[in-house]
Amino acid sequence: MPPWPADASYTHFIGERVLTDDEIETIKTWVENNCTPGNTAALPPRPEFPEGSMLGKPDLVVKMQEPYLIKGDNKDRFMVIKIPYEIPHDTFIRAIEFVPGNRQLLHHMNGHLIGYEDDKKKNIFEGPDIVNRDSAGTLDASYKAINLLNDDGSYPVLTPSISNFLPGVEPVVYPDGIGTWKLKKKGAFLMRDNHYGPSAVDAQDQSYFNVFFTDKPPLRPTMETQLGTLGISDIVPPLVIPADSIKTFTTRAVIQNDISLITINPHMHLLGKSFWAYAVKPGGDTIRLIRIPKWDFRWQYFYTFPKMLKIPKGTTITVIGVFDNTVNNPNNPFFPPREITGKNGSMKTTDEMFQFIMTFLPYEPGDENISLEGKVGKGSKKSVISEQ
Repeated sequence: MPPWPADASYTHFIGERVLTDDEIETIKTWVENNCTPGNTAALPPRPEFPEGSMLGKPDLVVKMQEPYLIKGDNKDRFMVIKIPYEIPHDTFIRAIEFVPGNRQLLHHMNGHLIGYEDDKKKNIFEGPDIVNRDSAGTLDASYKAINLLNDDGSYPVLTPSISNFLPGVEPVVYPDGIGTWKLKKKGAFLMRDNHYGPSAVDAQDQSYFNVFFTDKPPLRPTMETQLGTLGISDIVPPLVIPADSIKTFTTRAVIQNDISLITINPHMHLLGKSFWAYAVKPGGDTIRLIRIPKWDFRWQYFYTFPKMLKIPKGTTITVIGVFDNTVNNPNNPFFPPREITGKNGSMKTTDEMFQFIMTFLPYEPGDENISLEGKVGKGSKKSVISEQ
């Protein structure tokens, strides 16, 4: 069973993988009695898992056109990748599932959706699909290098953050009408920040997106903000972790309007030791958000609340992170330890980040009673593309 880093005694989320005290005692007793089987005739049937998806049969699969070679030179790579697609007509997206082709080396991916108008882009498949962001110099230069712009040089419509990936992340599905998007018949999935970690041997990646359709238009598109690194709030003190030290950092932000909080994502790198986030309402009451006593870089989730969580205007979000830059940290990338900094938002694994990402909606009365247990089953329409 994969670990569940969040403290279940502090806050509950959908899909918690924890054992109760009774379950632990049952397993303990079973082990002490030599693990003898029970009534095997009463065993339930084996579960069936769809190949290539955790959600079911997708309506559309959009795959990198060619495998990308990751050279074994122990260097980080930040790639910008487009995956063009074309379908018979516009439709709506119920859910998107990103499936990494190389889970060992793909550290993170920020996915966006590009929609083209017929008269603005004649050939969406023209040009290279991938460029090294560092070599290109800027995001604008990267987009031009992969021919992402319209034929007249203008930018197509971009829908941000339709899918994101970190180690351990599972696809998030919200109830109907929440977090859905329009899918133009001509477009591309843009993997804006595809970070491949260092590798000592040559490897490949050919990631893809599973797309699930719906006939319902997007009623309430989700919004996103983040505290800390590259976010709306400063880190205090600045994110500098001297060698042979354990340091605590804090970041805070005041919520300007009533919001309904849906999903949260804590993020640190290899020096992370613990993570804690909570909210204090204007009247002084505390709203528990998340506590991770033992940070694990290999398992980072988008934690979704069972029901929307109302965060009133004027509430202060506080996030506290502890970082361990000593020889006692087995994940420390350097021996002996050396000073590690945020380096203006560097995403390299051996640098550090301290982020708290929040997915939310503008609050509407009754939101706190809406269950977020969204489900996606088998595709409702025949797949029109197996890969591009």
